[in-house]
Amino acid sequence: MTTKLAPGGPGRIELIALLAAMIAINAFAIDIMLPGLQEIGQALGEADENRRQLVIPAYMIGFGVLQLVFGPLADRFGRRNPLLVGLAVYVLAAASAYFVTDFNTLVALRFLQGAGAAASAVIAIALVRDLFVGDEMAKTLSLVFMVMMASPIFAPALGQFLLTIMPWQGLFGFMAGFGALVALWVFLRLPETLAPENRRAFTPVAIIEGFGIVFSNGVALAYIMGTALLFGALMGFLTSSQQIYVDHYGMGVWFPAFFAAGGAVAALGGFMNSQAVMRFGMRKLSHRALAIFAGLGALMLVLGLVKLLPVIVFFLIMSGMFFAFNFIMSNFGALAMEPLGAVAGTAASTQGFLQMVIGAALGTVIGQLYDGTPVPLAAGFVVLSVTAGAIVFFGTRRHAGGKERVT
Repeated sequence: MTTKLAPGGPGRIELIALLAAMIAINAFAIDIMLPGLQEIGQALGEADENRRQLVIPAYMIGFGVLQLVFGPLADRFGRRNPLLVGLAVYVLAAASAYFVTDFNTLVALRFLQGAGAAASAVIAIALVRDLFVGDEMAKTLSLVFMVMMASPIFAPALGQFLLTIMPWQGLFGFMAGFGALVALWVFLRLPETLAPENRRAFTPVAIIEGFGIVFSNGVALAYIMGTALLFGALMGFLTSSQQIYVDHYGMGVWFPAFFAAGGAVAALGGFMNSQAVMRFGMRKLSHRALAIFAGLGALMLVLGLVKLLPVIVFFLIMSGMFFAFNFIMSNFGALAMEPLGAVAGTAASTQGFLQMVIGAALGTVIGQLYDGTPVPLAAGFVVLSVTAGAIVFFGTRRHAGGKERVT
């Protein structure tokens, strides 16, 4: 493993922590909101409970679309400055949401907040591709996602706590403060990792050429689409989890505890993958984990249809899926980025755009289909995981005996 970080910059542990913090601002922007969705909707005069969910997909759509801009910017101007600009937009949008007085304005600010956060996700992945290759890249991404996935352990509980000591606006105050701390960390500790000779022109021709490189790579595109569909399954859970646990199962104040426990299992999956990937390889681990994910989704669907899905069984199945999910996503992400080092920023933006926009759209559909039971969620898990498996199988079949050239 080699690193291009300048002397005096962050070591490997600090680097992983910083990368995780950059990605975790997005997890906080979603998970900390969940306990407050109903209160926010009531305070801003939005009576439709399903429409209150829109503060989540609005953020994700902004997050996805602007990645198409920040990727080429990061390939032209380096990683550091575009990252700082994006974090500034995130902080300002969250701070503005503190003062909002109507629901539609809040949805618009959430889109802007997600747009700023797009820089952190794109550039975090590009930084990993700058510094690591192969299974080492998958290992590093696993550790980053492990820390990131730990946020659901305490984010909903923190959101619930904040709501007990201050109005719902305090949630946005926390987001703004956390984003500002990450921006300060980046400013003080993160040097530039993109060498001047590797910078690409920021012109229409160069941008189109960069995206063409990404979309012409069949293996990378298959894994990118696989992550997008599976992220849609996760978004379906995020948008309807509060209704399932609180409305269907009557868990009330225990909802954050169930959510946190699922986050703990997901974080464990990330750690286990980081230990196993160097021995078994990212392809074998991720493909088998996807089969497990699909099988558990099918089990949930069958039990839901025959009404034999009590809350403890639902939670155990979800825990198994969360565990498998981290084996899939970090490895799929590394497999998609592996052959695209020459256009890492553009590749990361393409992956992030398709993942977030398609994922947010599919998650919204699953959330809007909520019928008072977990059945629509389970059906979404099955359809999306099977489709993702088919895309990966057919997209990588020509290359099963070897790897595409790493650039």
